[in-house]
Amino acid sequence: MHHLDKIRITNVDVMGILGIKPEEQENPQLIRVNATLWVDTTPAAKSDDIADAVNYRTVTKAMIAHIEQGRPYLVERLVQELADICFATDERIAEVEVTVEKPTALRHAESVGITIHRSRVEGGQDTPEG
Repeated sequence: MHHLDKIRITNVDVMGILGIKPEEQENPQLIRVNATLWVDTTPAAKSDDIADAVNYRTVTKAMIAHIEQGRPYLVERLVQELADICFATDERIAEVEVTVEKPTALRHAESVGITIHRSRVEGGQDTPEG
């Protein structure tokens, strides 16, 4: 396999349901997502053809739709689901790092969030890397 390059999707802000408090399950709040996708961009660089590129718009739209439709209690759950969506959207994505933040969750902090890093492995199973 060639070297892997990074596609960075930065500060996607979506209103969605996330949290354990009753008011969080009723009132959408701001959810911020950042994602890094590790892919081999050399085929697209050579061909200059969108068919050879991972479509970051498709990946982003899939994550936004999931956030708008879901009602998870935990950030841990949502961030793993978004990583899974990245892998499901394009088989050429080899690794992902996804951060989910709740900018309004802590009164004295700008934001609080969780970042996970996952790799695609044979058989479609994703394993934690740290």
